Amino acid sequence: MCYLGGVTLANWVSSSLVRLSVAPASRRRSKTSGWSCVAWLTAAACSGGTLDAGYDVPRGSLPVDNRNPVVLLNDGPWDNWQGEYAIIFANVDGPPLAGIVIDDSVPWPDLADNMDGWQTMVQAARDSGLENIPDPVSSSGPVLVRPSDGEIDSTTANRSEGASFVLEISRELSSPARPLVVVTGGRLTDLADAYLMDHTVTERVVVVSALGSATADGGEMGTPNGDMDPWADFIVVQKFRYIQIGAFYEQAVDFPDSILEQLPTNPFTSWIESKAPNVWATPIASDQVAIFALAIPSFVSTVNRAVDQGVNADDIPLLTNDPNGDAWLVSEIDRAAGTDRLWEALLAPSTFNAP
Repeated sequence: MCYLGGVTLANWVSSSLVRLSVAPASRRRSKTSGWSCVAWLTAAACSGGTLDAGYDVPRGSLPVDNRNPVVLLNDGPWDNWQGEYAIIFANVDGPPLAGIVIDDSVPWPDLADNMDGWQTMVQAARDSGLENIPDPVSSSGPVLVRPSDGEIDSTTANRSEGASFVLEISRELSSPARPLVVVTGGRLTDLADAYLMDHTVTERVVVVSALGSATADGGEMGTPNGDMDPWADFIVVQKFRYIQIGAFYEQAVDFPDSILEQLPTNPFTSWIESKAPNVWATPIASDQVAIFALAIPSFVSTVNRAVDQGVNADDIPLLTNDPNGDAWLVSEIDRAAGTDRLWEALLAPSTFNAP
């Protein structure tokens, strides 16, 4: 058996093909070229050379994980736990939190109010000793309109603050082995807008969205979140490396009284305790599934490759499972793997460093 830096040959070849398969469309090679590349590297390693093969091998079933820098893209801070969990994991096992972009939406139409809530959350975290938490960026812009010719590049761009931020931070932090991940829990307008402003953004960004639905055969980019800007959905699934978390859970179980009473006393846990009774009961509100999918490899139970197959009567993009598809569609998750790790982090004395 040939080993490459502690990784078996079979596993390394598999992971290498994964990396090739998620390369931006503008840089993808043919299957023959991909196999030739893997064969050349394998021969070099097995003939006496060494490779640090573990450097960019994915840690779970997705091509990105807790080592990738993350930007959150969301609206209101009160209906779910995406912001809180991103902050906690940024201070424990990752992924590192590089930015927070806040916009408005139909459920949360007051952008100033949304920003105030996120700023309060961020300040509570900082006052509790949590570190490396960026200031939220306010982004305004209407949903995108499908042009009359149906061509993506004919779309009028908003040139929003959020899109500009994604472009800037992706140039700063993204690398071929560690692209920037934009984790969404709202409409995809700013991401599509970023593409309209600079097509090369797709070479630096992977999108992980808590959005739509997933079934045994595929899914759609609709409720939740995808119905807010269908044309932006279409642009993102056509142009970006896209991972859809289409499975959700009953988030009311995240903080039972037995856990709340054990939390350390600080401004951040006080924020959590005050918010817990008011998070939305509907499972599809649990945007934090996108953070769990990155932070905890075992959280994703079932994932398939998929392709977009047109749109439905409401212009919502439809996805169909296809082993050669460019999108990734998560249809089953392990809730316990997420909340158990979260509770462990919140209760660990080392998590909060406030004096």
